[in-house]
Amino acid sequence: MSKDHWPNARRREARQQRVVADLLAEGRSVVVDNTNPAPADRAALIALARAAGVPVRAVWFDTPPAVCARRNEARHGRARVPPAGLYGTLARLVPPSTGEGFSRVDVVRTGPG
Repeated sequence: MSKDHWPNARRREARQQRVVADLLAEGRSVVVDNTNPAPADRAALIALARAAGVPVRAVWFDTPPAVCARRNEARHGRARVPPAGLYGTLARLVPPSTGEGFSRVDVVRTGPG
């Protein structure tokens, strides 16, 4: 699930948390596809999963900034992130860790290509 599914919705964060909580209450697995660069951005989702008694796994795509910029330039229209957004997110990036509540963290490293 991604907040990108609701581009015009108000309070997308709150909506996503409601949907995640509902799915977890039904006993379903949930995958959240968000950037979430800092622990504070991830905390509410981790808390929802912990409250539901399910393990929480992070998958961090460790992609070099130059690759991110090049891929972003290939996007069109609203899919392209303004450079300030791209580099602002990079400045806030704190890699996920088990110390913030994840059961495990998988790292996917991408090369320059």
